[in-house]
Amino acid sequence: MTTPKRPADIYLRFLQLAEALRGLPSLPSLDPLEERILAIVARAGQDEQRLSVRDLMGKKELGSPATLHSRLTSMREKGWIMLSDTEDTRRKQIELTQAALMHFDKLSRCLVQAAKQN
Repeated sequence: MTTPKRPADIYLRFLQLAEALRGLPSLPSLDPLEERILAIVARAGQDEQRLSVRDLMGKKELGSPATLHSRLTSMREKGWIMLSDTEDTRRKQIELTQAALMHFDKLSRCLVQAAKQN
C-alpha cells in the first residue's frame, strides 16, 4: 500500500475500513436517514443530553413524524436503538443499544488505524 500523500487520504482509508465492517455479521444495515438518526442519538448520548422521541420528531430536517416513527421502529427491530421510560410515561428516551455502541467502537478503531497508516 502506498503512503497517503494528502490529509484526505486518511479519511478515504477510513471509509474503506468502515465499509469492510459492513460486510461483517453484526447488526443489520441502516438506510441513510437511519444513519443520520443514529448519529444524532449518539451525539446526544456523548453530550449527556436526553433525547426523547418527541425531541427527535421536532427536527423538521429529518422528515415527517410518520417517517421518523417508521424509522425508529425499524431501528429498534434491527437492534440499533432502544426506548426507555422517563418520569413522564408518555415520553420515551432514545438510547443506543450495547451493540450500537460496539459498532461505534469498531468505527473508532478504523479511524485510528487509518490515521496510523499516514
